[in-house]
Amino acid sequence: MLVEMRARSQITIPQKITKDLGFKEGDMFEAVIRDGGVFLCPVVVYPKAEMERIEKILEKHEGNASTAYDSVEDMFVALGIDADV
Repeated sequence: MLVEMRARSQITIPQKITKDLGFKEGDMFEAVIRDGGVFLCPVVVYPKAEMERIEKILEKHEGNASTAYDSVEDMFVALGIDADV
């Protein structure tokens, strides 16, 4: 799909792509230059105070570092962290 750069360096991501990838208004991305292209990597941004709270919880569970999780969400659930704060 072709897209065009508009004023203020804005590019609209085609609806099919946003729908297929589940993107919605307000999602955050990191723009990365790689191999001559621009890649948008979805990210989740947590407030600093929330990350400090999570860090304290993780410090309590340091001895269980061998546990593997399928996702960050699974880890948060197992550690009792409410990520929807």
